[in-house]
Amino acid sequence: MEKSKKNSEYKIGIDLGGSHIAIGVVDKDGKILEKIEKKLKGIVTKEVKKVIENTIVEAKEKFSKEYKITEIGIAIPGTVTKEEVIKSVNLGLKNYKIVEELKKRIDLPIKIRNDAKCAAIAESTYGSLKQYKRILFLTLGTGIGGAVIINNKLLDTGDLPGCEIGHMVIEKDGLECNCGKKGCFEKYASMKAFKNNLRKALGFDESVSGKELLALIKNTNKEDKNYKIIQKVKKEFIENLALGISNLVNIFEPEAVGIGGSFVYFEEVLLEDLKKELLTKNLLFNPRKEINIQTAVLGNEAGIIGAIL
Repeated sequence: MEKSKKNSEYKIGIDLGGSHIAIGVVDKDGKILEKIEKKLKGIVTKEVKKVIENTIVEAKEKFSKEYKITEIGIAIPGTVTKEEVIKSVNLGLKNYKIVEELKKRIDLPIKIRNDAKCAAIAESTYGSLKQYKRILFLTLGTGIGGAVIINNKLLDTGDLPGCEIGHMVIEKDGLECNCGKKGCFEKYASMKAFKNNLRKALGFDESVSGKELLALIKNTNKEDKNYKIIQKVKKEFIENLALGISNLVNIFEPEAVGIGGSFVYFEEVLLEDLKKELLTKNLLFNPRKEINIQTAVLGNEAGIIGAIL
């Protein structure tokens, strides 16, 4: 087995999220063979770059002992060029020459791309969207990322990646976003916003996990004192999410809408309500009886896989 690993070629895919970094070895079929993760939450901004670089270098060294690594791909939230993170508001990064810094310690080709676009490519190649040519894809997590695929190709917006769906304004003079604007979509419809709003309404602190919140939503019945509170928070979230998605559907008219990120884990309690809101609330310019929304089947591994495609 050891010999075959060294004789075959593999790539390292990295998903750099707003609160964690996940690094995996990916084979030529898009399968993750081994993965490590590290939390970034709670690390002060000035230390983030050092932690990111050290984690990537250590992972590369670890994986190189067993696998013949030929390339590294990194999925990064925010505005990125081929070499640099121009702005990643949820990571507190700006004008960060990540490729240049890593190449001081890693002698391999390194490619970077926006994380939502990586996830969209992965899902359209191996996942739930592979049978569609026109796709609108959203990642709902710490923020909201997005990608548009037309005729099996990412929408080309030139030197800047575009599709900053999370920073579409849906509320004039609304909540201030990390990007400096007010009323951004992700302040109302990211999974972070949903979970934080739910914790606040129920009097919980951040120690209550998303998994615990999901269990509470699923197991709270109408007689429970928290039922109305949960339903109110959920209703507001669905309304805001549907508003943003409807704007995008009206512009692009995709065959399918893909949703990834931690929304996938809450699919059971959110997806049907989202579809109903979109279909019954006069949000869509072209009315329809059904709307095709596919949740990502690759889950949080989509970023890792897409990073090397």
